[in-house]
Amino acid sequence: MAVKSVKVAILDLYEGVENQGMRCIREILNQYGEANHLNINWDEFDVRLKNEVPDLSYDMYISSGGPGSPLESLGSEWERVYFHWLQQVEKWNNDPANLTKKHVFFICHSFQLACRHYKVGNVSKRRSTAFGVFPIHMLKDGQEEVIFEGLNDPFYGVDSRDYQVIQPHHNRIRQMGGRILCIEKERPHVPLERAIMAIRFNPYMVGTQFHPEADAIGMSMYLQTEEKKKTVIASHGYEKWETMIEHLNDPDKILWTYSHILPNFLDLSVNHVLAIPQ
Repeated sequence: MAVKSVKVAILDLYEGVENQGMRCIREILNQYGEANHLNINWDEFDVRLKNEVPDLSYDMYISSGGPGSPLESLGSEWERVYFHWLQQVEKWNNDPANLTKKHVFFICHSFQLACRHYKVGNVSKRRSTAFGVFPIHMLKDGQEEVIFEGLNDPFYGVDSRDYQVIQPHHNRIRQMGGRILCIEKERPHVPLERAIMAIRFNPYMVGTQFHPEADAIGMSMYLQTEEKKKTVIASHGYEKWETMIEHLNDPDKILWTYSHILPNFLDLSVNHVLAIPQ
């Protein structure tokens, strides 16, 4: 049997900043290809430094997290180029003549940009940085969402953000055919609205405000390097660092999320592509 091939575009929004996200995405693609006897070819596009975006020849797209404010890039050239790419993908998917649709996954910073672009909620700065491993609670639509198949409720996600999406615009989400999938942990003692942690924008586009690509083993090793350990303890305290290491090493937490959400997205996307005669 011939090995089947798919093309994936990774949109890199890290702006040249050192990160674990891109490594994790590459590893998931490698592991998925090997496990499914699939030849996955991918290209990376430096969106923020080089204004690079992919064309429409790719089967699916993964748009990464990244540093900085999802509000301050308003009107920038790279954002104009990025949203033009997004509109082109939408136009393709909305054309009945195109039987093969393009699936898109937005992670963290990309998710916040997409929420602002589609006007599905208010993007604002948090009072303090969300950093750590946190429980995430599914809503009814999340329990029926294919990318969450196999997850517990709540499940756990790696969070690292200074911004949040709150105050959903429910009418707008319904008009788009979208659904809110999950929200951050409830804190009864804190009188603040819980952030939206994932949205399915339409049948082909979905995103999370947390990092489903976070690799428990790799991140645990990274956080235990002397430099990163010092940085985390200086910013968040020793207890936060210690708790993160414990959660990363718990097979029911980040390892479980890592092995389900993006692989489920790839299952959905790959099965769609391979089901349509080329």
